[in-house]
Parts: sequence; C-alpha cells; structure tokens
Amino acid sequence: MYDLIIENARVIDGSGAPETRQNVAIRDNKIVAVGTSEPARQTMDASGLVLCPGFIDVHTHDDLHVIRQPEAIEKISQGITTVIVGNCGICAAPAFFGEDSLRQELPDPMNLLGKVEEFRYRSLPEYMQAVQAAMPFVNVGALIGHTALRSNSVQKLGRTANNLELEDMKQQLREAMEAGALGLSTGLAYYNAFNATPAEVEALVEVVAEYNGVYTTHLRTEFEGILDAMDEAFSAAGKHSVPLVISHLKCAGKANWGRGPQLTQHIEQAGKQQKISCDCYPYSASSSTLDLGQVTEETEIFITWSDARPEAAGKTLKQIAQEWNLSLLNAAKQLMPAGAVYYCMDEQDVEHILQYEKTMLGSDGLPCDPHPHPRLWGSFPRMIAHYSQARGLFSLEQAIHKMTGLSAKNFNLHQRGFIQPGYYADLLLFDPDKIKDTATFAQPINKAAGIECVWVNGSCSYLSEKFEPSLSVVPRGAGQFLTRNNDLTS
Repeated sequence: MYDLIIENARVIDGSGAPETRQNVAIRDNKIVAVGTSEPARQTMDASGLVLCPGFIDVHTHDDLHVIRQPEAIEKISQGITTVIVGNCGICAAPAFFGEDSLRQELPDPMNLLGKVEEFRYRSLPEYMQAVQAAMPFVNVGALIGHTALRSNSVQKLGRTANNLELEDMKQQLREAMEAGALGLSTGLAYYNAFNATPAEVEALVEVVAEYNGVYTTHLRTEFEGILDAMDEAFSAAGKHSVPLVISHLKCAGKANWGRGPQLTQHIEQAGKQQKISCDCYPYSASSSTLDLGQVTEETEIFITWSDARPEAAGKTLKQIAQEWNLSLLNAAKQLMPAGAVYYCMDEQDVEHILQYEKTMLGSDGLPCDPHPHPRLWGSFPRMIAHYSQARGLFSLEQAIHKMTGLSAKNFNLHQRGFIQPGYYADLLLFDPDKIKDTATFAQPINKAAGIECVWVNGSCSYLSEKFEPSLSVVPRGAGQFLTRNNDLTS
C-alpha cells in the first residue's frame, strides 16, 4: 500500500514535456508510481493544481544558514527543496580560522555567510555531519570555494598562490571531492581571489576532473571585459573536460546593456567543444558586499547592512552621502564593510538570458542580510508568475524544467529533479492562478503566494491552510546532504 496518492493534479514532470493529468504515489521517501489507482493510506485531491518536482536553487549562500535556521522558511515557502551551497568561491568548509590558522578574520566576501565563530568545520565531512544533525527542511549539496581554500593556505591573498600553497589547496579540494563535494566554485571578481592566475584555477579544476565534478564561476568581471572573463572560464574547464556553470550571468553596468545575445552566442560557440551552462536570477538588480569599484553616479546603490554604521542600512548610498555631506565614494568608505543592492542591469538582457535554453535559476539570496534582496524569498515564483505567465517568455513546462530537471542534470543530483518512479519524492504542489512572489525591494521578507504543499524526501515540509488538518508538516526537516552522483548520505 502507498503512503500517499496525489490525485487529479496537472503533472509537470521536470523534463520540459507537456503536462499530463495523472495520480502520483509516494511510499517512504520515493515516488513509486505515476498514473496509478491502487489504494493508499492517504489521498489528496489536487484538482486544478500543478504538481512538479521541488525546485532546485543552484546558486545559494545558505552554507551556514541551513544549520543556523534549518526550517529554511525563505526557501521551502517558495517551493525550493534542494539548495546548492558553496558558490562564488566561498563556503563553510573546509575553513580554518583561529589561533592555529593563517587568519583570525574572514576575508571578503566570506563575511556574507556569517560570523567568523560560525566557521568551525575544518573538513567537508565535519560540515556534512553538522548539516545532518541540524535536520534542515531542504536538501543540501556543496561546492568547494576557491577563496575559502586560498584563505586556508595562501599567506597573502593579494597575490597568486605559490607552489606549496597550491599543493595544499589541491589536497584540501581532493579530500572534499572524495567526501562527495559537487565541484569547485570561484569568485574571481572579488579582491581576495582576483589576483589568482588562470594557472592557479586550472590546477584546481584538474583535481575536480578526477572526480567528474563541476566547475562554477562568478566571472572575473561582469562588466565591459566579460567576454575575456568568459574565455578564461571556458579555458579552465575545457582543458580538463569539466562541465562549466557561469554563475548569475549578467550584463552589468550601462555600458554593457544590450549585450545579452552576444553572451549567449559566445556560450553557444564554445559549447560546441565543451559542456557549458549558466544560472541567472529573475531581477535586474544584483546584491553582494559593497565594492568601492562599483560606486559610480550611474548605478543606484541600496545599502543592506554596514558593520561600521549599522544605522545606514535601508537607505541608498546617495541619501547617505547627502546626509553626511560626502561624496559617494567617501560615504561608501565609511560604511565598509557593508552589503549592497546594485541597480546595474537592463531588463531586456535579464529576459534574454532567462530565455536561453541552457539557463538554470539560482536565487543568489543572502540570508544574513537584515534587509535582503527580494530574490531570497521570491525568485522561483517570480519565474513562473512574471516571466512565464505575464511576460510569456517560455511555457510553464519550460520554466519548471529550468528550475528542476535541467539543474539536477547539470549538478549530477542522483534521482532528483523529475517526477518518475524511483526518484526521490521532492515535490511541489502550487496553484497556477495564485502563484506569485510577494517580496519587494521595500518589503523583501514575504512568503510567496500560491504554494500549497511541499514534500522533501516524501515528508510534508510546507503546507497551506487549504490542506490542513488533513495533512500536517513534519516537526523536523527531512532534508539530506546530497553527494556527487550518489544516493542519500546516511
């Protein structure tokens, strides 16, 4: 007997294929049948609702957040069942800080993830154990960050690694890949990785190749020199036949606007010889740490946090500069270290990149920000409500494929991302007439509308009032740590 049959749903299976009307059966943590009418302990009438695989957020900075706040409400409430952590070259493990380490303080942008005392995991297995002990409500897969490796091994981050330092980094990466890391990420635009040579990166990508992992990169620049930065990434991955993911692909800065087609054509051309994909978030504003190099009159900057002047959070840099009677640059210097939202993109470029067939969705949300970018709470419903339904950029099936099956394939997530017998029951039930992101730049901490029920590994993990009290949410998360090409870790 099945545990649950979801009846009469519009089933969109994650492959991009047209929807069907079928029953889906769950037993334990798996989908065990599609199109069945056999008995179950519980049935659920999903008439008029869409049933699809749970969303996979391929670009997150939830590394410590899934331990700190395992309920992950900003994720599960928008239908996300799996997060990929360790992006942009920063990760929670391996991380060495303290008396017996090179550093006592976090190098930028590792401070996006949390406080230095939270970085206590000296190996990936230690971090995996902590995640599993926290019992998060989402699955977690991990990349290993290049900047984190540099922080552990390189004496001076303003230069490239010497041979001894590089060998130490390679050994740390090898141990993490052995433990099941998905691959390597870099954040070459940030100061603490910017001076790493292409040879340094290529040496680490070569280690990833030994384990059939993936290489993801926040490019060295997303401004005028982006094609050269893309070529650098193509070379690093291509030399060792490692699949490449370009993180949050964008045309940043007004001088770059309108180049979206050029970027995707560049990927298509290089993709004839190697496997390349990208991710994107569905907004025309970015968010990161405050970068003095991006402080210009042409780009509006909103301050999300400031260690030096916390009272400035929630204002634009221009407002702050006027209040303090300072130039934009001098005001920014007084705020450092700080976080910012940059209104630096053109909507037409965002739409073009989202439409591109190799684009996955990644929120790039920053859960530690007290006033976060709305992408943290709203990215995935926005993809459907705004870009699929309102703008008509792609069908509902294509939108869901970009958030599920395509992501699972590109990151080698075993038996995830599709509604098929034998696959894990990471599922989302939503109302296509009501689904909508409600998070805004002014009010960014708001749950999405239209999300009816979310299952993670067969456990009901989020539920709207519509299905209470017939169903109930599990008291502890059923999320698991996902390793490369493997089944659930135990």
